[in-house]
Amino acid sequence: MIRKRIKTLIILILLIGLCVGGYYYWQSLNKTDVQYIVYPVTRGEIENTVNAVGTVQPSEYVDVGVQISGQIQKLHVKTGQYVAKGFLLAELDPTIHEAKLNQANANLDVLKAQLKTKYALLKLYSKQYRRYRSLLRSDAIAQKDVEQAESQYETTKAEIDGINAQIKQSEAELEIAQTNLGYTKIIAPMSGSVVSLPTREGQTLNANQQTPVVLRIANMKTVTVWAQVSEADILKLKVGQSAYFTVLGLPDKRWKGTLKIIYPTPELVNNAIFYNVLFEVPNDDQILRIQMTVQVFFILEKTINSLIIPISALQFAEKKLKKHDKTKKIRNKTSFVYIQKKDGSIERRNIKLGIKNSILASVESGLNKGDMIVTGITKKKGKSSKKGGLSRSKHGGRYF
Repeated sequence: MIRKRIKTLIILILLIGLCVGGYYYWQSLNKTDVQYIVYPVTRGEIENTVNAVGTVQPSEYVDVGVQISGQIQKLHVKTGQYVAKGFLLAELDPTIHEAKLNQANANLDVLKAQLKTKYALLKLYSKQYRRYRSLLRSDAIAQKDVEQAESQYETTKAEIDGINAQIKQSEAELEIAQTNLGYTKIIAPMSGSVVSLPTREGQTLNANQQTPVVLRIANMKTVTVWAQVSEADILKLKVGQSAYFTVLGLPDKRWKGTLKIIYPTPELVNNAIFYNVLFEVPNDDQILRIQMTVQVFFILEKTINSLIIPISALQFAEKKLKKHDKTKKIRNKTSFVYIQKKDGSIERRNIKLGIKNSILASVESGLNKGDMIVTGITKKKGKSSKKGGLSRSKHGGRYF
């Protein structure tokens, strides 16, 4: 009897062991492990910007042309060369203009010689006229002789006035000839770099039909960035805001400036409205070139040495706030995150947000540097794994 009971007890213990073992084995097959993707709260810089695409242009430039026709005899510059104001850029053939100047000088000398002759005659006729008038009083000469002497005197005076007028005209022609001869030397009107040189030595330029451009000088020590800002963002900008840009060849280098001009007239680009926005930056090293494409960032907000977290960790829950009259209700969002404590447990933390952009957000209160915030979860079941972000609650937040 005792053996039978012992045998039954052993069988019962084995059955219980099998049941317990089977249960734990089934649990091991169906157990889901949850791992949290965490990110430490750090301190750093964050900025909220309006982005735009722009091009580099010289801050100022001038197209140097010619005011007279002629053949280019000598070019003293090359493309890319820096020239100072007053530098001799080019020379036109001066032969024709030198001849015109000599002719104007000769004409003026002839008129001056004629004037001397007329003054001598005027002096003679003046004496003769006075003598005839004296003789007329004593009836020693006829009246007609006095009148003839008077006529010669007045005519000579008029001729002198005419020659003086011709001399003024000739002096003006001489001045024009001297000026035109000076125009054969083309001088730099400003300091800058020669960015365009469309003409060649020996080329003949005709200034009568148009104003030919010999070359273009641009000030590249300071450049102007022309950025095109969409109509959706233009109202966020104002003169005086800080801006910076990068270029394709040096994506890690920033050029900084201050917004200077917002043009009121838009441009239509592919059926979209854009406004031109300008700012200047120094270019002493001459790295920036004309028509370079740049990525522009206009800074709307900026914070330095603030607690920052990735935007993916943020969660929001709506709360209702009653107004004083208790008749209207408004909705406001409470910001919070989940943090993983040292023991692995998860805790919700309400936070006060500062500025944010599409990637990061600054936190004014609610977190400390080094807190491990949850940005997502990883679920493992059997041999398969699944990674994902945080699920969203019906109030706009996320839960696990």
